[in-house]
Amino acid sequence: MNGIIIFGLLVVLMLTGMPISIALGLTVLTFIFGFTEVPLASVALKLFTGIEKFEIMAIPFFILAGNFLTHGGVARRMIRFATSMVGHWYGGLGLAGVLACALFAAVSGSSPATVVAIGSILLPAMVKAGFPNRFGAGVITTSGALGILIPPSIVMVMYSVSTNTSLGALFMAGVVPGIGLAAALGFTTWYRARKHNYPRMAKASWGERGRALRESLWGLLLIVIVMGGIYTGLFTPTEAAAMSAVYAFFIAVFVYKDMGLKDVPRVLLASANMSAMLLYIITNAVLFSFVLANENIPQQLADWLVGMGLGAIGFLLVCNILLLAAGNFMEPSSIVLIMAPILFPVAMKLGIDPVHFGILIVVNMEVGMCHPPVGLNLYVASGITKMGITELTVAVWPWLLTMLMFLVVVTYWPALSLALPRALGML
Repeated sequence: MNGIIIFGLLVVLMLTGMPISIALGLTVLTFIFGFTEVPLASVALKLFTGIEKFEIMAIPFFILAGNFLTHGGVARRMIRFATSMVGHWYGGLGLAGVLACALFAAVSGSSPATVVAIGSILLPAMVKAGFPNRFGAGVITTSGALGILIPPSIVMVMYSVSTNTSLGALFMAGVVPGIGLAAALGFTTWYRARKHNYPRMAKASWGERGRALRESLWGLLLIVIVMGGIYTGLFTPTEAAAMSAVYAFFIAVFVYKDMGLKDVPRVLLASANMSAMLLYIITNAVLFSFVLANENIPQQLADWLVGMGLGAIGFLLVCNILLLAAGNFMEPSSIVLIMAPILFPVAMKLGIDPVHFGILIVVNMEVGMCHPPVGLNLYVASGITKMGITELTVAVWPWLLTMLMFLVVVTYWPALSLALPRALGML
């Protein structure tokens, strides 16, 4: 009964158009004061201990690194390198967009940042080259979602904080699925370009490719620093986030010199605003999880589902449906912070690996960012392309269908996610 009251309050508040973070906070306060006798001292203690986690510090650092890279010319150089490598194939600029999004995702950790950084440069170039606006928008909107699957990923940090799963193992588990999804989106791009005979670019010489690689090398080295540092044990994922922020600042200001020192305060302020918003959501989600745990709701749900005879296969199908449905009205961070503490105990009871379950959730979040009504990538791409959300929804459907097919593969083939972290001795 208490579970119905909690979720009923949350749904009612969200239907009023209230921001998810405030709706969470009000739901918790209303339930605590009206339906429980939980002492306020224990609530305050839980609030403090819930956000006193070392992993949470990675979030503002990755956001700061992504903002330095977005404003620092790294995206432009990555696009040039990607174009030199695959521009001569069918739909060359589109394929370059997929590759550039994958590379930028590996240094930024954010899907909207990837769409803005790559899309604002590449989409006008694709239209100028003779590609339909819809084709370019479909490629960049969906490929930008790689930002939360290819590590480092802010959404993975959220899952790690919610479930106490190893962040390093999650990062490594995202590598192979990230490359696999990039390849699947690239194939869809190539197939449609070949079918409609879209333009191809002249083949770049090896000398041109070498120059493009040298120009983008400083940005690409960030991938080596973050992933290599975590793999070798040189530093933790949180320390890697701090290193990436310092390194991104250095190359943006002193190497590429696309930013001046006078621009740094503006980037710091924008990063602080975004970090504060996410940390506020985390704070309210911690309280929400505390109330659920106090009322024993996740355990009751786990017992009910297991009692129904719902095995791992059926449970994972239910999870995908729930997460895709939640993606219709919430953004990824909120979904992870609300749903993970509820679904995670059930997954553990059914013997599902926590790292595999995390990657499944992240891929669901990717799909949610690319479909209406609140797909964040759609709104970002709409601002760049000046296309309406309805038109963009039609534009992305071939790539969205590819992502849904890939979600099925990730769901029922755990080895795709777990092979690399197991090989590295992280599991």
